Amino acid sequence: MVANPDFQQLVRERTRFGWILTAAILIIYFGFIGLIAFDKALLAVKVGGGTASLGLFLGVGVILIAFVLTGIYVARANTRFDALTADLKRSLGQ
Repeated sequence: MVANPDFQQLVRERTRFGWILTAAILIIYFGFIGLIAFDKALLAVKVGGGTASLGLFLGVGVILIAFVLTGIYVARANTRFDALTADLKRSLGQ
């Protein structure tokens, strides 16, 4: 099965997509942490004349982006990866 081209394509695409999403969330997360460490004044800026700061909105944004990236992965898994798995099963006679 490991030598099967359908299996190799599935593993290659799933691994590549997983690393892309991992890199995206790590850049976003560590970028936010970098702002906390090196530019506290920027994060302390009040937004909209209220009491909420830019840091609050960016922190919530990081969390929401993580949910969005998870949704993107699930959508890809339910479409492309499931199709590749079905092709693999057909080629193996299952």
